[in-house]
Amino acid sequence: QITMSWQSYVDDHLIGTGHVVQGAICGVDGAIWAVSAGFNVSPEEVQKLVAAFEDPSGLQAGGIYLCGEKHMFIRSDDRFIAGKRDKQGIFAWKAATCVVIGTHGENIQGNNCNTCVGNLADYLLNSGM
Repeated sequence: QITMSWQSYVDDHLIGTGHVVQGAICGVDGAIWAVSAGFNVSPEEVQKLVAAFEDPSGLQAGGIYLCGEKHMFIRSDDRFIAGKRDKQGIFAWKAATCVVIGTHGENIQGNNCNTCVGNLADYLLNSGM
């Protein structure tokens, strides 16, 4: 059995797919477990995302902040949040104990990024994470 680090999940299963430009895996408490280079999400930003899985009204009213930049809230449910800023999209998917975040630029189909982020979150959820 091979044990992977959180960083390798970000590097291999998000960035390495070619469908995600920047990515992170964070605890539901806001702790940053692993991020791609230059993706400076803060614990406070992650905590607001986590709260929005249950009540998205704050993000609907004020937008989604990641790396200090405001993104327009698009839609959400109890495990999924989507946002957009110019031609960049963001997707956040919740597992049991963590949140997987991914972004895409104009040269990547949003649906491909969303599927990639969601698949990793589903895998972690099914693995008890």
